Amino acid sequence: MGLTLVIGTKRFSSWSLRPWLALKATGARFEEVEIALRQPETKAEIRKWSPAGKVPVLIEGGLTVWDSIAICEYLAERFPQAGLWPDAAAARAVARAVSAEMHAGFPVLRQRCPMDLLLDAPLTEFPDDLAAEIRRLDALWVECRTRFGGDGPFLFGRFTIADAMYAPVVTRCATYHLPLSPEAAAYRDAVLAWPALQAWRAASR
Repeated sequence: MGLTLVIGTKRFSSWSLRPWLALKATGARFEEVEIALRQPETKAEIRKWSPAGKVPVLIEGGLTVWDSIAICEYLAERFPQAGLWPDAAAARAVARAVSAEMHAGFPVLRQRCPMDLLLDAPLTEFPDDLAAEIRRLDALWVECRTRFGGDGPFLFGRFTIADAMYAPVVTRCATYHLPLSPEAAAYRDAVLAWPALQAWRAASR
């Protein structure tokens, strides 16, 4: 059986974007099912695919995997040749740590700057809680790039799950014109230029 990835509306669904990018990085063929979010029938449509009632969902044969980071982990094991985690143990540990931080953290940034790929809305005010999260984001990107990114433009050189996890935040940085250091801005631009993300953004239009 082939792979099927069930996602939400590309314009809004940050959690769907993450495993979609990881799956694209494997080079594997997959079927994509996009469910329109924010509609009266959305919950019922998602329930047809997801026992948890949420997207994204990866289906392969009799296996159903939900939750973005669980899907990414499955893809890393299913397609080891794709190198979805860094090769070195130390880099791999840090990549998992920063991915988990994104998965569970940055609540203010999520709330105040929701992903909307058709929006251009520069922020003019940065409350202390939001500014603190932007500083943490900037420092995290710069540290990963400085320590592990020497072989390429991404956090750990080549594209990894960590970049997939932060890709929706990269789009938020562009949408809301969030202030970044030159080093973090260069990383933002590298992710925005990645063909897979460009394809997702084009499809969202």
